[in-house]
Amino acid sequence: MLSSSRNFGMVPRTRRWILRAVSHREDFRTTPSRNWARNSGMTLLELLVASSILILLATVAMPMARVTIIRQHEQLLRYRLREIRDAIDRYNDAASKGLFQVQAGTENYPPDLDTLYHGVTLTGAQQQQNTRLRFLREIPVDPMTNSKDWGMRSVQDDPDSTEWGGQDVFDVYSKATGTALDGTKYSDW
Repeated sequence: MLSSSRNFGMVPRTRRWILRAVSHREDFRTTPSRNWARNSGMTLLELLVASSILILLATVAMPMARVTIIRQHEQLLRYRLREIRDAIDRYNDAASKGLFQVQAGTENYPPDLDTLYHGVTLTGAQQQQNTRLRFLREIPVDPMTNSKDWGMRSVQDDPDSTEWGGQDVFDVYSKATGTALDGTKYSDW
């Protein structure tokens, strides 16, 4: 048995151990574990689930990206067709006003697309030191065929003809053989 002098003010050995264990447990709750770096990774199952979700999302996004690219090409084709047709109309208006000479039988339409790009020399009172009137900065590239080769129609051609008569340029169309997202052919735009 323990003497009173020895136990005076002291806690028995078992109680000291319990108090020490409780105090250590509280330290573990308030401070990060020493094994935190070792336990912070992902398990193989978590990695497989995350990878399969990413693959599923990628397979859904790819067709949407393709449709978006096609839609952008179609918008660019419409813009460039409008640009060329506007240049043809401006050429026709200027020729109707008599700002420059035109060939007989062309009905005031340009003979080819190069004339819209290179321009025409003004005649009469508007002429100032060989001033050229240009209607296009450059011949646009067809985004569907990636070439500057456009299909052309003249006033004398049939509306559905695919061959250009060569007299003048009344209208342009794409030589692409594909079908648009709305179901129409690019050559019918």
